[in-house]
Amino acid sequence: MSLKVVKFGGSSLADAGQMKKAADIIRADADRRYVVPSAPGKRFSADTKVTDLLYRCYDLAEKGENFSAVLEEIQSRYNEIISGLGVDFSIDADIREIEENFRKRAGRDYAASRGEYLNGKVFAAYLGFQFVDAAEVIFFREDGSLNQEKTSESLRKALDGVAYAVIPGFYGCGADGYVRTFSRGGSDVTGSIVAGAVRANLYENWTDVSGFLVADPRIIDKPAPIRTITYTELRELSYMGASVLHEEAIFPVRSAGIPINIRNTNDPSAPGTMIVPESHDEEVSAYTITGLAGKKNFMAINLHKDRMNSQIGFCRDVLDVLAENGVCIEHMPSSIDSMTVIIDHAQIAGKEDEIMTQIRKRVNPDDLYLEDGIALVAVVGRGMCRTRGVAARIFAALAHARINVKMIDQGSSELNVIVGVNEEDFEQAIRCIYDMFVNAAEVSR
Repeated sequence: MSLKVVKFGGSSLADAGQMKKAADIIRADADRRYVVPSAPGKRFSADTKVTDLLYRCYDLAEKGENFSAVLEEIQSRYNEIISGLGVDFSIDADIREIEENFRKRAGRDYAASRGEYLNGKVFAAYLGFQFVDAAEVIFFREDGSLNQEKTSESLRKALDGVAYAVIPGFYGCGADGYVRTFSRGGSDVTGSIVAGAVRANLYENWTDVSGFLVADPRIIDKPAPIRTITYTELRELSYMGASVLHEEAIFPVRSAGIPINIRNTNDPSAPGTMIVPESHDEEVSAYTITGLAGKKNFMAINLHKDRMNSQIGFCRDVLDVLAENGVCIEHMPSSIDSMTVIIDHAQIAGKEDEIMTQIRKRVNPDDLYLEDGIALVAVVGRGMCRTRGVAARIFAALAHARINVKMIDQGSSELNVIVGVNEEDFEQAIRCIYDMFVNAAEVSR
């Protein structure tokens, strides 16, 4: 029997109507056996997510102020869902327990986790599935990292012989025995952990979009969808700002070779995007590139020194200064007599003068200056390595749009090309590269 783990995001479970859609999707396929729900999200644009209500509620409790009105609002939200589903279920005892633990200052992680906890219990009751508390099967180490071995063993043991179950996302048990959460969006991670532990055939991640798009729809009008993408490509695009899936959700299933299918709860007939461990020739994007992504707010440290290449340890000394100041580097293009270090502006803010002074003392460059206002554009695609002239086409598109290229970086894998441009040219750079590789390909068909 095939086995699928399905995760539903907050927008997919925001109210009773959305929950019914999710339940119909689950019931349509008997292989969808283990369900990972998020807390209820926004029902409309001005609405508040349940997790944010819980944070607000706990902050009042921590200050010793009256939090009953906010807790009643949370309870009312769930009772509205329960009523809409027509299920015979009560969360009154759970709300009393939450109130008591808030008064005992159980912690913000505990507070945030109750959204998934309550939603999991309600959804399990509606589906007729067994409820498995994530705090009993997902474990963290003292440093806050996931205890993968203990978690996988506990999940397999808890789900052994259980045909259908609901395991809330976002939280688990810390080494101290108290509830601990992943970062926001961590329900994606829970679904991946469950899929890996039970060796699922597929991990379906249901959200409010029909998978990944080639480019940001806020920049490109109706960008083409990405039907298939590898884990490596996804990591590259996610790092550069493309966000549909929590990036930490990749690792538990990647190691197990389990594909992820991003699907749309509001359009279940759409195939979505399949994230696969390995690429095959027939899966390569029709557009040569798989996707475009980028971010602003970068800064360049530019150094020049004659015969820099013959000075042993020059680059290492520069990087040591940055490391000693807690600054991570993004890219480091270099030539015989010069090098550029690209960094996130936020990491160096307030430390610019001190870092520049330290670099001067350490390597004594002939020229050293900072350049602000840089944006990075990542052109990603496993099809690029087998297609001649990709870089030339990127730069031709940028040149035609009169966009000055500040930096170029390409890895040996030829999976991506990073281009640095002025921030004011960022959106136009995305548009002209998209036109070159996607719109032009559509016209030529």
